[in-house]
Amino acid sequence: MSTERTKTSPRPVRVGVVGVGAMGENHARVFSELRTADLVGVTDHDIDVARRVAAEYGTESLEIGSLLERCDAVTVAVPTHAHYETVSRCLEAGVHVLVEKPIAETVEQGRTMAKLARNAGLVLQVGHIERFNPAVQTVGDLIDDLDVISLEAERLGPPIDRAAPGNVVFDLMVHDVDIVASLLEDDPESISAMGTEDGRYATATMGYGDVVATVTASRVTQKKVRKLTVTARECLVEVDYLEQSVLIHRDSYPEYLVDDGKRRYRHESVVERPRVDNGEPLRHELESFVETVREEAEPTVTAEDGISALETVQRIDALVSGEESPRRLEREREVEI
Repeated sequence: MSTERTKTSPRPVRVGVVGVGAMGENHARVFSELRTADLVGVTDHDIDVARRVAAEYGTESLEIGSLLERCDAVTVAVPTHAHYETVSRCLEAGVHVLVEKPIAETVEQGRTMAKLARNAGLVLQVGHIERFNPAVQTVGDLIDDLDVISLEAERLGPPIDRAAPGNVVFDLMVHDVDIVASLLEDDPESISAMGTEDGRYATATMGYGDVVATVTASRVTQKKVRKLTVTARECLVEVDYLEQSVLIHRDSYPEYLVDDGKRRYRHESVVERPRVDNGEPLRHELESFVETVREEAEPTVTAEDGISALETVQRIDALVSGEESPRRLEREREVEI
């Protein structure tokens, strides 16, 4: 890596945040709390916003060039259309990068960014934050011992007040596409998908050999839901991202009882609740990023992971918008293999 000093010196990693909107401000907040990091500055195209965030978290509002001169590593939390230009500038300045998801607007841009980081010996981590949700990590420890049949993910919620991308495939579904790929350690062989014309609701079914995964994302559901269900031959695993809880249902069986001369039916199962070490996923993500920079290691979520997730959501979006057919995508996948 180009920043050998971050490995040999005990001092905190000097970090900054490029883009301090809703998500970027949270990165600034967490960085300011980490003992292993020194938040040296933030930058944003809106100078007033940058100054407010800097004052809130005890740092400076800087022009991006000055920020990069002072940093070992940065979070890039600008709009997706600006990822390629911004990340490339940071990497060319010799600065490690955590870029928010999706990695870029196009797969080609993502691959170029990954090559830049690789050639410079720099960390390029992608902000798929749910990888750091303690409940998801608990399931990751369990799944290798299960004969999985299907996964079903729901990421639903009502319309939000702040400006947000209208397409839930890229904004929301990409989280669960990445989680499914990481749990199954594979990319989908086939995809079918449908959604609304306004891009606010979409559902996709993906085939991974003998395993079926269904992911649904919505901005029109009047209840916030963040859940993952794993159906295996041995058990049913329910994950609640919001509560950071995991329930394992085993040995479910029906039973008929005779009570006061009446025949009654009941269904029982054994429910296990494994220990989940709860914590803020963003904090875990940034701690991991800083440690990866310090140790010159491979990040938990690599650029290649981000590119893979982007490829899949692009395929899903093409189906939802009617640009592609499931049969054509399956043929293209066969050619790629």
